[in-house]
Amino acid sequence: MKAVTIIGGGLAGLCLGIGLRRRGVPARIIEAGTYPRHKVCGEFLSGKGREVLVALGIEARLSGAREASDVTFSLGASTTAVHPLPSPALCISRWKMDAALAEMFTSLGGELIVSQRASIGAGEGIVRATGRSPQSQEGGWRLFGLKAHAHGITLGAGLEMHFTPRGYVGLCAVEDGRVNVCGLFRSRDPVPALARDWRAWLGGEPGSALYAKLAEANWDDASFSSVAALGLAPRRALLTEEMSIGDAVTMIPPVTGNGMSMACESASAAIAPLTAWSTGASSWDEARLTLSHRLDSEFAKRLRTAAILQRVVVHRAARWVLFQSVKSVPALQGLLFQMTR
Repeated sequence: MKAVTIIGGGLAGLCLGIGLRRRGVPARIIEAGTYPRHKVCGEFLSGKGREVLVALGIEARLSGAREASDVTFSLGASTTAVHPLPSPALCISRWKMDAALAEMFTSLGGELIVSQRASIGAGEGIVRATGRSPQSQEGGWRLFGLKAHAHGITLGAGLEMHFTPRGYVGLCAVEDGRVNVCGLFRSRDPVPALARDWRAWLGGEPGSALYAKLAEANWDDASFSSVAALGLAPRRALLTEEMSIGDAVTMIPPVTGNGMSMACESASAAIAPLTAWSTGASSWDEARLTLSHRLDSEFAKRLRTAAILQRVVVHRAARWVLFQSVKSVPALQGLLFQMTR
């Protein structure tokens, strides 16, 4: 069997490596970082991604993971009632999850190379799982994400979504009594002091429900991480000549809470065509096109809906209308949840 090399050992790359090893395909992952590590992530996995984790035998390995079965939304000082999620989400830190997946991959006979940037380009047998494509601005705005863990926070629901004038912040409980606080923000100008001012960005505006919630938070400074140059415009897999999965294909707006799921789903979709190539049952181009068609077909609807939702939640008037609509018609939240999965 021919070997597959995966560039990037994040959630998508590790899930793919595990899936390939379960089919006996030789697999190598080249990762620039090490494990464990903190990453900007909502640490909230919902939708079809959980089915992938179960099918690959991964979820059973994630000790300490929490479930979120309901959600509330806040805008300023106003908060909606608690609404049930259509299906429970899995909440676990990337610190714990990525390390557990890396250990599982190597235990299955996979080769994991860490602290090394890949020097190989696109080509046969190479799968790119390196995450997002940097984009300095989108529509004149600079988008960036911030994340940190905190103790001493009492949540009103499994997931809390807080809309702020500068973006939005999600809160969910992960393992060891921690709450993950993760936000997406935008600015017209560069923000050079994030390493100093991140608490103010994540903490919300004075007088808001988010500000009150986090006022007494005990932050774990070592868990802070940030990411800039984000681009949320939908991209099609068929427009690249590389075999790509996860955010290397396209990134869904974080407000949907579907990014982790899409990473897992794209990895799962790649297993069969890569196995066919490895065994000689298909050519590399056939495998790449099979995967690209499937990803574009599977993700198109949710990406369109998510792009509209992202524009709404960062527009002051539209955000207010959406918030009031969710307060008045609870079923709307469930509909939007289903449309982005």
